[in-house]
Formats: sequence, C-alpha cells, structure tokens
Amino acid sequence: MEHQFQLMWKDEYNVGVDIIDKEHQRLFKIINKLFRFGGEKDKRQWACQEGIKFFKDHAMKHFSEEEEYMASIRYEGLDTHKRLHREFREKTLPSLERELEQTGYCENSVEHFLGVCAGWLMGHTMTEDRAITGASACRWQDLLPGKELESVKQVIVQLVYDLFRLESHIISETYGGEKFGRGIYYRLVYGTNQGEEKCEVFLVFEERLLINTVGKAMGIKTNKLDAMLMNTARYTARQFVGRIMEHLPEMDGYELKEENLLTYEQFHNVFEKEKLQVSLLLDTGEGYFAYCTIAPHLLKKGSATPINVDNAMAEVENYLKKREEEPKPKVLVVDDSLTVREGIKLLLAEDYDVTLASSGTAAIRCLILDMPDLVLLDYEMPVCDGKQVLEMIRSEKTFEGIPVIFLTGRTDPDTVRTLVSLRPDGYLAKYLKPAEIKQKIDAFFEQNR
Repeated sequence: MEHQFQLMWKDEYNVGVDIIDKEHQRLFKIINKLFRFGGEKDKRQWACQEGIKFFKDHAMKHFSEEEEYMASIRYEGLDTHKRLHREFREKTLPSLERELEQTGYCENSVEHFLGVCAGWLMGHTMTEDRAITGASACRWQDLLPGKELESVKQVIVQLVYDLFRLESHIISETYGGEKFGRGIYYRLVYGTNQGEEKCEVFLVFEERLLINTVGKAMGIKTNKLDAMLMNTARYTARQFVGRIMEHLPEMDGYELKEENLLTYEQFHNVFEKEKLQVSLLLDTGEGYFAYCTIAPHLLKKGSATPINVDNAMAEVENYLKKREEEPKPKVLVVDDSLTVREGIKLLLAEDYDVTLASSGTAAIRCLILDMPDLVLLDYEMPVCDGKQVLEMIRSEKTFEGIPVIFLTGRTDPDTVRTLVSLRPDGYLAKYLKPAEIKQKIDAFFEQNR
C-alpha cells in the first residue's frame, strides 16, 4: 500500500476567520504526513497511534477555540457544532482506534482510519465551518436537542443488547445515508387517527447483521436472506421501533400506518432532499446498523409499495428476488450540479446502479464504501475539481483500476488537450443529447466486458 494522497490547501477552504483557517491548514499538513507514513509498513502502527493522539489533543484545543469564537459572535448553530465536535472526538476516533487495535493495524483498517480523518476534515471544513460565516447552510440544524437525542441513543444501545447481546457503539450522530456493505432499507410510517403530521423511521441493516442475529436466534444456518428471515426481521424491527417510541412522550397516540422495503436509491433520495431529526450509525460488532427519523412526506407517492396483510408475502418475495437478480453495473456520478446529477441518474437508472456525489470529498467517501464499475466525473467542480479527484483515485492502489470518464461543458481544442493529458478513460460533453450519452455509456461497458 503506497499512499500518495495529498490534501491540497486551496483558498476555497478558508472560512474567513484567521484563528480557524490557520488551524485547518495545520490539520491538512498533519493528515498529509500521516498519509506518507501510513504507506510504510514499519511506520504504519506508529503513524496511526501518533495520529490518534494528535487528533485527540489538538481537537480539544482547536474545537475549544472554534466554539469560543462562535459564542463570541452569538452563532445560532453553536450547540449543533459542539455536538459534531464532541461526536468526532468521543465517538468516531475511539471507534477507529478499537478497529485498529483489534485488526493489528492491518492495511484495510489503516486505510479506513486515514480516509475517515481526511473525509471528516474536508467535509466539516467545507460545510459546518463555512456555515459559521453564512457561506453555507448547516445540514444538521434540525437534529433533536441533546437531551432527547441522548435518550434515543441510550434506548437503542440497550435494546440491541437486550435483543441480541451485542455491545453496540454509536460511531456517528450525523449519518448521511452512505452505503455500508449490502444493505436492507426498511421504512416505517407512524401517524394518528386525527390525521396529524406523520413520523417516518428508516432502519438500515447490513445484511450480515440480520443473518448473524435474527438468523441465529431462529436457528437458521444460512449465509443469505430468505423470506422467513426477512419477515421475522420486519416484525422484530417493528417491535424495536415501538420500544424506542415508548420513551418519546411526543409520540403518544401514534400508530403504525405503513411500511415499505426500499431500494437504496429510494432511501438515498431522502438524504438528498430532506433534513433529519435523528440519524445514528452504530457498529454492533456483527455489522453496521443505522436508525433515522425524518420529517413528513419524504418519499414521493408510489415510490415504494405499502406492505399489508394481503400483499406482505408477495412483497417480501419480490424484494428478495430483485436482490438476487444479476446486479447492474455500478456508476458513480460526481457533479456539483443537482440538475446534472438527477438528469444522468434518470437516464441511466433502468440499466445501471447509480450513486450520486455532489463533491470530490463525497466521491472519495462513496468509493470507499461501495466501489463502482465506472465514475462519471465533472471536470469543472469548485474546491476539489475533477483533476484532483482523478489524481486521488489513480494514486491509491485500491481505486487505481476504476474507469473514470470526465463530464465537461467545454470541448474546445485547449480543454480537450488538457483532458486527454490527464489520461482518463474518456470524456463526455454535457450538451450531448440524452440518448447519445446513454449510447456512449452502454458502448463503454460493452467494450469492457
């Protein structure tokens, strides 16, 4: 493993507050140093141990200074920002540390540690920190207040233990809908007989978690999901959510009105468009699990079939059948324009498994979580542009073989020469007719079978 990643500091990373910008620059330098040492086998363990120590020590100081500045300007998002700082310092880093120690600092766990640290730094700088000066909106401003969230967290951790004797750890209080392993996406809708506003709960299970918990409890020896296991998991999940809601007084009178099994695309649409009140990611030791509570009317009518007594068996069987069909080629679309992303997704969704990323940082995170068969990469993105993303992909052994095709709005001779010199696997002009873009993508996969 030869890490050649470099986090390049650019003017766009400046939030306009001197004390914050200087510390961010220092963090970038430390991350780059860790990337260099992380690729050297004899220094790998030392690099991670020093990195964890640095982040713990430095985060205490930097976060404190940042919070003090926010308090001085009466920043309304201070409490949320504090929560994100605390989560990274007290939850994310300890979880990564446990993984490193349990795996003997193997290559995969070192890559995970470095990737999470770099991704958190870039993402937090460009979103939450820029929100301090009004340059962007805080994505997590509608989370439950701290006391209520702590109650939900404690109930979930205790229930996981009561049901399956698993010591789970919350590794993120701001789970953003990313894929982890092969997932099951389950939606529960609660409402009152008076027709008041609905509450929607989304449960995401890593497939192996259901097999290793519900499956084992049933005495089923299998390495795949079947209808009996899925139905047992459904009713276990319903009881699980019901127990959580018992601890939330504001949910008195709410009853289950609808349930759905979703595709990842249907589930991810929620995170593209809506804000969450609870979005927790847990590591149970047997697989990952996410619990999300979101505002009303999140899914478009007809996007998923409601499950009821009459169609429950058919819906579960159909859901499992679709999962066992030959998987579609996976395409990651990276573009800062929502219109472009959604347009390409609409164009390709029938024949391809399409994942969307709105920035270079999000793209790298998607690559780590679920490696695609092709990346369609916007060349002209702000902050971390297509050239930088391509360089990061090509410099990492795990990703270097992933085909990358540039998306560009310009095809003048100078631009084309620049694109070709970067040696992508091709480029596509955004102004082409949809049918032409689809034809070229189809031809690419046909030629590379």
